[in-house]
Amino acid sequence: MRNRYLDLLRFLAIVRVVVYHVTGWASLTLVFPAMSVMFALAGSLMAASLERSGPTAVLRRLRRLLPSLWVLAAVFVPAMLLTGLPLTPRVLLWLLPVADPPANHWGALALSVIWYLRDYLWFVLASPVALWLFRRAPLPTLLAPYALLVAIESGLWADAPGPAREFGLYFGAWLLGFAHHAGMLRRLANRVLVPAVLVLAAAGGAWIATHPGPRGYDLNDIHLGNALWSAAFVLVVLGRGPAGAAWVDRVPVFGRAVTVLNRRALTVYLWHMPFVVALTPLVDVVGWSHQDPVGLAIRVVLVFALVGVVTMAVGWVEDVAARRPPELLPGRRERSASQPSTAAPRVTVPAPRGPVAEEVTAGRR
Repeated sequence: MRNRYLDLLRFLAIVRVVVYHVTGWASLTLVFPAMSVMFALAGSLMAASLERSGPTAVLRRLRRLLPSLWVLAAVFVPAMLLTGLPLTPRVLLWLLPVADPPANHWGALALSVIWYLRDYLWFVLASPVALWLFRRAPLPTLLAPYALLVAIESGLWADAPGPAREFGLYFGAWLLGFAHHAGMLRRLANRVLVPAVLVLAAAGGAWIATHPGPRGYDLNDIHLGNALWSAAFVLVVLGRGPAGAAWVDRVPVFGRAVTVLNRRALTVYLWHMPFVVALTPLVDVVGWSHQDPVGLAIRVVLVFALVGVVTMAVGWVEDVAARRPPELLPGRRERSASQPSTAAPRVTVPAPRGPVAEEVTAGRR
């Protein structure tokens, strides 16, 4: 049975990412560090898959991850080739992005979110070994990415390659997902969890305040502050979050929205940025600046509407990748057994002997 609280966290993370990319509000990264939350949830799911299926879980995860990327590439790679992208063997990275796939001048911005799939792919490939280490030495394994990032950001390893920085920045959140799956976060006593959260938040907040980036206090530009602040956030929302959130489904429309965004999270994530970029010229045409709340709200609605159209067109690929029956719009409720069926009425067939009647119900779903 799905944990609706985790579904709710993923829903909020996706919405936050889209709203942030439209508005550019740096405060959103502090209030809800969505990328670390998404990596933590993915790490928890990956640990569950490895526990259930062993190393073959890696191939299954890639099978679910890559088809949606291929659909995006089938549209944008030819368009980029026609507008200046050189045709080189590196184009094949759009099939398996173990490094940044090539892009032309406009594609680099419209498809900038591909870094998430690159990191996700690295983390999936590293997970069998990481989980083995985590089970034998949980705390040292969990601290290793943060120590790596401290070494890089402090200059001790100034020439670290890009993958090392990404592991330092987000693999700690992935490992917190391992800890969540193992039940370690929920079992932490308050006398341990609360000081850990306070220390991480204080250290992260101090680094953020003293190392502002080009966009101010945007966590995306402040790697060490991002990792520490996000770790504190994840410890709270996963370590002390409710065991479930059944109330999500008490409002059918909201429950359906949560289900749809969870089933189509990758499609929404991949496709929203091209629409954000495409709508940016509206700032100059109609004056919807970042200081105009009405204009920003309209742009957010337009982006979600356009993404919704594309999601209905190609989102079913996620169902096929997950080996589910493809649906135009996920989350359709099965007809309740208490509702009357129009397929065939309930009839009573008399037994051939005696007064006992055998009831036969036809057409039950």
